[in-house]
Amino acid sequence: MKTLTVIGGGLAGTEAAWQAAQRGVHVKLYEMRPQRTTPAHVTDNLAELVCSNSLGSLIPHKAPGLLKAEMRGLGSLILRCASESAVPAGSSLAVDRDRFAALVAEAITTHSHIELVREEVTHIPDDACIVATGPLTSDALATEIAQLSGRKYLYFYDALSPIVNADSIDMSIAFRQSRHDDGELEAGDYINCALDKAEYDAFVAALVSAEQIELRDFEREDAQFFEGCMPVEVMARRGADALRFGPMRPIGLTDPRTGRRPYAVVQLRQDNLAGSLWNIVGFQTNLRWREQRRVLRMIPGLQSAEFLRYGMMHRNTYINAPQLLHPTLQWRLRADLFFAGQIVGVEGYTGNAGSGMVAGINAARMLHGKPPVIFPTKTMLGALLHYVTHADAKHFQPMKSNFGLFEPPPQNLGKKDRYMWYADRALTTMRRFARDNEIAWDRESAEKATTS
Repeated sequence: MKTLTVIGGGLAGTEAAWQAAQRGVHVKLYEMRPQRTTPAHVTDNLAELVCSNSLGSLIPHKAPGLLKAEMRGLGSLILRCASESAVPAGSSLAVDRDRFAALVAEAITTHSHIELVREEVTHIPDDACIVATGPLTSDALATEIAQLSGRKYLYFYDALSPIVNADSIDMSIAFRQSRHDDGELEAGDYINCALDKAEYDAFVAALVSAEQIELRDFEREDAQFFEGCMPVEVMARRGADALRFGPMRPIGLTDPRTGRRPYAVVQLRQDNLAGSLWNIVGFQTNLRWREQRRVLRMIPGLQSAEFLRYGMMHRNTYINAPQLLHPTLQWRLRADLFFAGQIVGVEGYTGNAGSGMVAGINAARMLHGKPPVIFPTKTMLGALLHYVTHADAKHFQPMKSNFGLFEPPPQNLGKKDRYMWYADRALTTMRRFARDNEIAWDRESAEKATTS
């Protein structure tokens, strides 16, 4: 039996291992935790979600929902486990972190073709390998990859949102409600804390003046932040109304105490099946923990909040994929070396898993003597991987799934009709692509992803 090494037990690594093993390849999956941990992980679980517990929208005519539909059709392990561990989140797919990780671990450890090895890898093996070590690749392996590429690493910064105990939220002030989405009211799955103008101004003033954790020397040299996960205090410094047009936007909400739309609002999303943990949506932060407690308790309804996890910030690392990778995710100078996950510049949980899926499929094809495949750019998965392997290398930044990756349709359509057109075309294209390349396609699962 052919053997493949997969380095990294996150979303991309576990998906890659699963896809290759399902295709008759023996996989040695390496995960360095608990032997060695990272600044962001708090457990030694496979597929630990270190930021939000949400995998994004399930709506078919939104880019994250379309990506999920494609991946479900292709048999994604990560999305199967996410569906089985889902918690209420309106039209989004959010999970109970512990349950999700347990399901992934069970699938990996019981697969007859996967061998899980708990140790750090400091050298890329000479045989077939997928590197899916994520944005917190260990220094030793990062050095090895940098020497292999002969080029400098790029890096950005990521921040985590605080989580509070549900029992500590004052529901006489906070209220359950979800925003309107495309004219359809969701099920009220979010807890909202409304602020008037005076409360908002005081909160912003405290936020921008609060003490932050001092950056380490290598971080201080280039303190830039990735736009998709920017610390809330950095966003607040961009202008008095920056938060009101960002994570604190009040659109689509009505405060039952006043019958009016709030001036600003802070939303919390359920983080586990029991409903005991709630994360503050969009409030990634690098404030000192005592400052987080002081400032966030200024939010009405959170004045007595018990913080079960404080926000934190860590350095994320990714390679210059446009210079180094083919759209098959193969290293340009070595056909049996693949990269996947956030280290290639793919952003978002589902995108990371999707890149692992492609790397696993292509590594298995190569080992079986078949040519690796390039996924069509008319699909969301293909368009995303095309971007990260074809973008301007001088200004390359990570990318999430979005409809801006597609060329516009030939006819002039309204926004919703255009997005529906993209989705229909993508799923039709993916189904035909899978058929033509003898890749299993589950139409029922793909359609379920668009109707959940």
